[in-house]
Amino acid sequence: MKIDLYNHQLPTASPDFSDRCAIANDSLMPSEPSSLDRSKTKTSNLVVRLLCGRDLTDLAEILADSFHCRTGIQGWFYPLLRLAIYEDLRNRLRSADGDRCCLVAIANSGDRVGEREYLAGTVEIALRRSISWGNSDRQYAYISNLAVHRACRRQGVAQQLLLSCERTALQWGFKDLYLHVLETNQQARQLYLKAGYQVQQVDSAWNAWLLQQPARLLLSKHL
Repeated sequence: MKIDLYNHQLPTASPDFSDRCAIANDSLMPSEPSSLDRSKTKTSNLVVRLLCGRDLTDLAEILADSFHCRTGIQGWFYPLLRLAIYEDLRNRLRSADGDRCCLVAIANSGDRVGEREYLAGTVEIALRRSISWGNSDRQYAYISNLAVHRACRRQGVAQQLLLSCERTALQWGFKDLYLHVLETNQQARQLYLKAGYQVQQVDSAWNAWLLQQPARLLLSKHL
């Protein structure tokens, strides 16, 4: 289905890596220290810009840490998952076009002179085409892969990334934004509702029901 930006028909594209849009649940994070651990100082001088090659390693780590568990059996595969994410990001950066952009938030702790800037969060915005109703001439702006460094959460980084997506969508000529979030991810749902997003529909799939996976909610915001 192709989305009608005027009648608000809803996109039903199937999920893939780039469909993930969530703020990771802190309960899924490992208790042991990792390369991502930093002091819980407040970020300052936050700048949102386009992804560049020097960001790939840190970005792959943040995405892997946000969307994959490091404990138990899954922890064994964590390095492979991180490498797969890195390669996916590198390939997409090489083949970048005008229908997609990856934004990164760069910050520093602001507590020491000369503090090295670091990647605080990321989000992607892309133009997609709906796959139902046979309307292939309509596009919609879609947000995915919103992830924030653990040490930078609850400091407004996600809100700034969402605002940057809104500005990008308006520059592209779109006045509606869409994203998916898992029904069980209460932290992310609160963030999006506070930012003005509303639930449009519940995506139910037989395989999700069979595997007892949480439903995905389609949210939208009119700009």
